[in-house]
Amino acid sequence: MFYKCQKCKKVWQYPIEKCPECFSALEKIKSEKVKVIGVSRVTIPTMFHPKIPYFVLVLEDEKGNKWVWKSVEEYRIGEELKIETTTESNTVAVWRIKYDVLEGIEKVVELFDGIDVRQDFKILILPTLVLPRHPHFAENTSPQFLESLIKYLMGRGVRLENIKVAGQSFDETPIEAAAQKSQLLKVCQNYRILPLDLAKTDFIKKGEGDFSFEISEEVFKADLIANLPILKIGKASASENILKFLKKENYLGLKYLHSEEQIIENLNKVLPRYFTLAEAQSIQKTDQFVAHLNLIFGSFNPLNLDRIFAEVTMTRELPEYLKRVKIDDIPIVGRKIKEVQYEVEKY
Repeated sequence: MFYKCQKCKKVWQYPIEKCPECFSALEKIKSEKVKVIGVSRVTIPTMFHPKIPYFVLVLEDEKGNKWVWKSVEEYRIGEELKIETTTESNTVAVWRIKYDVLEGIEKVVELFDGIDVRQDFKILILPTLVLPRHPHFAENTSPQFLESLIKYLMGRGVRLENIKVAGQSFDETPIEAAAQKSQLLKVCQNYRILPLDLAKTDFIKKGEGDFSFEISEEVFKADLIANLPILKIGKASASENILKFLKKENYLGLKYLHSEEQIIENLNKVLPRYFTLAEAQSIQKTDQFVAHLNLIFGSFNPLNLDRIFAEVTMTRELPEYLKRVKIDDIPIVGRKIKEVQYEVEKY
């Protein structure tokens, strides 16, 4: 994505509100056809690029804009670089955020051949919201990530009054405190979006085998559900976030009788189809320090997404049910694992 000034015609690679030369508004420019104009083979590993060899490509689009690209596949000068898309629900999309989170969200949705979003759709967004912590602790979904999704939906024509941002507390911490400290409440207020405490909604009973679930009725009213977790090392963050759709007492009772893996597996059988858009810009390590990945993941299968994230971050200690997910069986689009992989816990 590039940004062009309509007055002086200068082009920028990063999003700025106005051209610093003539103060005019910038127009987004998408690259449609990309070819390779330079190739360099790298054989020396570094902290953020441990897997060698890899190739650094110099790319040029049809408008003459140039940038660099890391690839594990070798290309020849003059070849066209194409990114495959998918319609397969079990696929995981991986993309690196360069400067603009909104661009990353747009690209992940494009990798799924575009997800149906209409103007009259009712949208339910479920961010990670667990503790009253400032965004830099990477405990909750960041306000920047939530705001970027809202901007994306607005760009698709969705009316703000049809968007709800939901959450629920499963402990003694009031959800209002977490929403305020995390700054997610401020984002909702800025866009006049309804923040929703799922604990105060009505619940519908759904059964699956030996499991009896009480799920917020808001889930079944929505035309599109966006699971919006922030990923954390050693956790199945995307899979676990959907548990917040359950009534608190129902979840605590199920947890007493069953493993979390069983609850998640059976809950997914009764939930409507939902899309997980996972934040991995700044992620929390097991020691609660924050590492910077600048990645975004997307999938209709949150378990596959969690497994790919664990592979990207080279995490050794995983929940048992994640270990059983075979990495070779998961289709991936966007960036290859080796292109973005490094051992986060080591540094």
